[in-house]
Amino acid sequence: MPQNRVDLVFEINEGPLTKISAINFIGNRVYSDSRLRGEVTTSESAFWRILSSTDTYDPDRLSFDRELLRRFYLHEGYADFRVMSVVAELTPDREGFIVTFTLEEGERYKFGAIGLTTTLPNLDPESLQQHVLAEEGEWYDAQAVEDTVSALSEAVGNLGYAFVDIRPRADRNSEARTIGISFEINEGPKVYVERIDIQGNNRTLDRVIRREFRLVEGDAFNSSKLRRSRQRIQNLGFFRTADVQNQPGSSADKTVITVEVEEQSTGDLSFGAGFSTDSGPIGNISIRERNLLGRGQDLRLGFTLSGSNSQLDLSFTEPYFLGRNLAAGFDAFRTTTNQRRRAFDLERVGGSLRSGFSYTETLRHVVRYNLEQNTISDVDEDASLLVKEEEGTFLQSGVSHELIYDTRDNRFDPREGMVLRLRNDITGLGGDVRYLKSSVGGAYHYSFIEDWTASVDAEVGNIFGIGEDTRISDRHFIGGTSCRGFQFAGIGPRDGPTGDALGAKQYYTGTLELGFPLGLPDEFDIRGRLFTDICSAWGLDRTDTNVLDENTPRASLGAGLSWQSPFGPIIIDLGIAVLKEDFDETELFSFSFGTQF
Repeated sequence: MPQNRVDLVFEINEGPLTKISAINFIGNRVYSDSRLRGEVTTSESAFWRILSSTDTYDPDRLSFDRELLRRFYLHEGYADFRVMSVVAELTPDREGFIVTFTLEEGERYKFGAIGLTTTLPNLDPESLQQHVLAEEGEWYDAQAVEDTVSALSEAVGNLGYAFVDIRPRADRNSEARTIGISFEINEGPKVYVERIDIQGNNRTLDRVIRREFRLVEGDAFNSSKLRRSRQRIQNLGFFRTADVQNQPGSSADKTVITVEVEEQSTGDLSFGAGFSTDSGPIGNISIRERNLLGRGQDLRLGFTLSGSNSQLDLSFTEPYFLGRNLAAGFDAFRTTTNQRRRAFDLERVGGSLRSGFSYTETLRHVVRYNLEQNTISDVDEDASLLVKEEEGTFLQSGVSHELIYDTRDNRFDPREGMVLRLRNDITGLGGDVRYLKSSVGGAYHYSFIEDWTASVDAEVGNIFGIGEDTRISDRHFIGGTSCRGFQFAGIGPRDGPTGDALGAKQYYTGTLELGFPLGLPDEFDIRGRLFTDICSAWGLDRTDTNVLDENTPRASLGAGLSWQSPFGPIIIDLGIAVLKEDFDETELFSFSFGTQF
């Protein structure tokens, strides 16, 4: 180059990413290599992991795997467990790495004596025993100790003790292989929240973040409330990251809470496709903004079309109406149902105003006012006379409320916790229809073995007309997903000559289910289940010799698979009706899948 200069060019051929050929463990006597491979995030290379990066060599991931192994063994009672070394060796052909974990498992311990002591005045340790999750004689579990500290901190704080310091003291007996734990509850340093600083929210208003805090400036500092505040901010879904820390304030008894957030897109344009044995092909498109104008408001417009239904809906929600812990919003919709099993078409056009209030973190109450116009049309010529009599248009106006108690760990795939629901609908505030409709139900989920979950689910419901008969569009239709082994509307009163489903005034459903892993790689996320469903639906306002109606119990047995695939959730169920009436419509196989792009 001119002026005695040169251009220097580095040509780099990075080559393909180096995969993990094998993961080996040395020193593990209790758990097999395959069991421990399921506890670490690093995985062996395989053709089905084309959408995953966990099978590429990453030193940082291996360091995290050391911690995961430590947590796993401490959870199982091996208090002396250590990871001696982690070695990654390149294969001779330089095509992959062989990772070797060298372990020292040690002996397994049980909990010894569990005690509670306190120096706080007027605090009875016996009143806190219900919050101690560790039990003498059970296998030692470090996670249970941590969870107990958190539960005790919250319980003592709720009793009015703002400044507490809970420390577990361990008493290890190597000969008896027991670890006794004494939880010491002492008065902690008196620290108050001086200020809450928020950074990184270029679009989201400060008040949207501040209202999620369980602490305000001037409150006594509480680490449990700080953790809950961080969780609530993350649950908003507005931020890619949310870092909440406390730092020393202007004096020793003050602390400053800093919130550093990184905003992410909150607008969604989604297209969906799927299939269900109940509804046939399904397609949907929706546009949604979950943080409208940075105010935390939710606005959604959606359209769904399937083989038997179509729906257009608009909804808006203000999560803190008038600056209070009160969600308010409205819905507008138009749905059409072409359900041949009911021998008519049903169109619903209307809207609702709703408001929801959370009494506690787990108890929520929702109230709605509904106004809709229903039209029954296109009734089959050979349909039941009871169906033909209801053809026409009528207006419904009423209110409903729903009380929900929810402690589940996950709303979509729960493994622990319960949910209870109570709902009442009453119409007759004007309009042409008057009825009272009620339902109560709940579910309980319990994991009794690693990744095995037992579930119990039940619901009962009733509807009766106020001064008039109930309509077919308002009665209950049971079957399909609510009672596997039977078609949708396959259970309940039915017209004998035509076979038309007429809907039921009363119903109940119950399910016992066992969910379990299939031993496949975690990347597949496929689970199996065994279930039995018990249900019944019966009752009409008018008796007719042509109506087939029995309140006898129906039951089914079956098995199923669920797969959280890259293309959306896929659910397959095989149910066999073992208790049924001759006029019930059964269904051996049900299948559904759906995805969004």
